[in-house]
Amino acid sequence: MERPIARNVIDEILAKMDISDISHATIRQCVAVANKLEELENMHFIHLEIGVPGILACPVGIEAQKKALDSNIAHEYPPIGGIPALKQNASKFLKAFADVDIDSECIVPTVGSMQGSMNLILECSQLNPKKDTILYINPGFAPNMLQAKINNIKSEAFDIYEFRADKLRPKLEEYMSKGNIAAVLYSNPNNPAWICLSEEELRTIGELATKYDVVVLEDLAYFCMDFRLDLSKPYQPPFQPTVAKYTDNYVIMMSSSKIFSYAGERIAAVCFSPKLYYREYPALRQKYGIGRMGDNFVLTYLYAASSGVSHSAQYAYAALLGGAADGKIDFISEMSKYGQRAHRSKEIFEKHGFHIVYDKDLDRKVGDGFFYTIGYRSLSCSELMYDLIRCGITAISLDSTGSRQNGIRACVSRLSSEEDFESLDLRLGLFEQIQKEKNS
Repeated sequence: MERPIARNVIDEILAKMDISDISHATIRQCVAVANKLEELENMHFIHLEIGVPGILACPVGIEAQKKALDSNIAHEYPPIGGIPALKQNASKFLKAFADVDIDSECIVPTVGSMQGSMNLILECSQLNPKKDTILYINPGFAPNMLQAKINNIKSEAFDIYEFRADKLRPKLEEYMSKGNIAAVLYSNPNNPAWICLSEEELRTIGELATKYDVVVLEDLAYFCMDFRLDLSKPYQPPFQPTVAKYTDNYVIMMSSSKIFSYAGERIAAVCFSPKLYYREYPALRQKYGIGRMGDNFVLTYLYAASSGVSHSAQYAYAALLGGAADGKIDFISEMSKYGQRAHRSKEIFEKHGFHIVYDKDLDRKVGDGFFYTIGYRSLSCSELMYDLIRCGITAISLDSTGSRQNGIRACVSRLSSEEDFESLDLRLGLFEQIQKEKNS
């Protein structure tokens, strides 16, 4: 790429797509903008916007799914609550890598964590008439916030950037003490910042969830992907940190998309604490005739939403979880490639004057993983995204993640070849030229 894309070309595409501010565009809109520019300019973009796995799907899952299909399982409706093998192996997996005991009955497959969170947000908002608001610890995954909006559910949020360690408790209590918070949702490791909550921070969340009877929705999409620790040995510490150690009011969402690169089959596991799964809620019984939270989640929400998850995909996920728990699949070693890609691409960004926005985990440098956050001097999210697009690089803005910081989220999954890193270096050099011209 020898020259930036002309402004009028980009502006015309944004206008046609009804995007008034690129920093407010969704992930899929950013993809569409890049795809259209690739077509018009006859060039290839560097795609940092969408978290498509950049590693091939684990063959153990593929073989198990083929075997299931060959047995003609496709003609049968799947059990909405999940096949026994999946539920049992998910329970084993959680014990092996998080040291958490969850009965298999309390684990339910969903069509990706996206369906899991959508229905959990809805259910939590209906558990108690006095608790009608979801609290997001941001930055976060933008569609999770959209889910509350779609369902007309109230929400609150704060950016954890200024509220780590001892500052987290008073900030959470500020919200929870009002009595209207039904659930709190976050990801760990965090999408987009890749910060990882400490054991003390998780303890704080758990203790306050118990004190104020709030459900914790913990998204572990990037399970064991804090590569600063060796989390690869099943049934041996250290384990994946989780709020499940500190409260009974939790639900863990555990996706197959990243840890097994099984994104295309859309399957995840929603793992209720046993106490929460069997807890009776009068408001649910009055509304649906089913009072226990877990039963209602399965027999009301999932039944109405999709009537279960792909039968063959359940066999695939069962084999993957079981293989990992038995030490036959080293999924962490495979995923560590993302950390290597992040480390190298960060160096290239920093070489060209960029900085890591969420750069610290308390007193530690933030780890290298699937995502990280990048800023450039005082540029706003909109200015930064626009100028990167001019250089054939697309990402998503931190604005869209609920962050109050200026910058972008970079996903490293599609940076896989030497050519990719060389191209990134050249295009960021072009970006620097644009900034010099603007300031001259």
